[in-house]
Amino acid sequence: MNYIFISPHFPTNFENFVIRLNEKGIRVLGIADEPYQNLSEALKANLTEYYKVDNLEDYDEVLRACGYFTHKYGKIDRIESMNEHWLGLDAALRTDFNVFGFNNDDIAQVKRKSRMKEIFRKAGIPVARGRVFHGYEDAISLVAELGYPVCIKPDIGVGAGDTYRITNQEDLDRFFSVGYQEDFIMEEFVYGDIVTYDGLSDRDGNTIFSSTLAYNIAVLDIVEQNADMYYCIPRSIEEDIVEAGEKIVKAFGLKERFFHIELFREFETGRLIALEINCRVPGGKTTDMFNYANDFDVYALYADLVAGRDIDIVQDRPYFCCYASRKAFRDYVYTNEQLWEMYPQELISIESIPGVFAAVMGDYGFLLRTPHEETMNQIISDISQTRS
Repeated sequence: MNYIFISPHFPTNFENFVIRLNEKGIRVLGIADEPYQNLSEALKANLTEYYKVDNLEDYDEVLRACGYFTHKYGKIDRIESMNEHWLGLDAALRTDFNVFGFNNDDIAQVKRKSRMKEIFRKAGIPVARGRVFHGYEDAISLVAELGYPVCIKPDIGVGAGDTYRITNQEDLDRFFSVGYQEDFIMEEFVYGDIVTYDGLSDRDGNTIFSSTLAYNIAVLDIVEQNADMYYCIPRSIEEDIVEAGEKIVKAFGLKERFFHIELFREFETGRLIALEINCRVPGGKTTDMFNYANDFDVYALYADLVAGRDIDIVQDRPYFCCYASRKAFRDYVYTNEQLWEMYPQELISIESIPGVFAAVMGDYGFLLRTPHEETMNQIISDISQTRS
């Protein structure tokens, strides 16, 4: 079996997919623009071959790399990056090489928020009112319909990039003064907590692993306030989240795919409102958190699925698992070293976060697990406590 992995070196924990796929006897072929000598020794040891391109954004160059692998190893069975940025590239390559998975005809529904809303509605899941707007006058008309505040974000976008809370005419004028060219969608502002339904579907579209994430603060607020954040994997999933999540998995036809579905839990009514779907693993350290919360190996689970092996998984969720952040400029009560001494059993790691992720994930990330919710909350409090 030939598996092309696009950009296997980034983020670094994705190397575990390559390692587990190779261990299951799958030939893993890497394509990226990183010099070979910069790859980790583990990645080098588990890739059958690596093809360096000058620019992953150059489709013709990546196409030639896939053609080279096809000529040398035969038909390509899978092409994946596990990365939101490269979903379109993955789909285009699958289309050209007739490979299983999302192709060019499918990609718009998992990239464009406006298309997602259509599918959420058809699945019977409520969505925030709103649509793509075209120009200033159309935006004014839509604001009159929705009322302030509204949220404006790219129709195709990742995370909170170029996402704006618009509270008045001045904010709206400021948005248009930038002169964006891409399509933006405007939605009514939903007051609620973000919850998720995460997991992995098998080749027939059945969910074989599921989880949920709970956040202390929305991504937009983290960026606007330069705030600390944490999110955790609870030991149980609320039934309505599972019900809504499964409807969405079926509606989007997800097969042999990780998914990260974001929903609002509305404060006033408690109902779930669909926000967006991401057809890849959740970001940051979440795949590792799956493992720590469940005492299993999600990378091996995925490799078994791709290899066509029988899947036997038990989800007891014996632990809460949490990621908590710190910003370098704040004066915290406890140092990193003191926290290690205070919680030697619960703290898993303390890591510096690459600058590209730091605005949301913090300059330092703490990973912890415990079977007890009270203990988790106390550790989060101690991590976050500042002197002022």
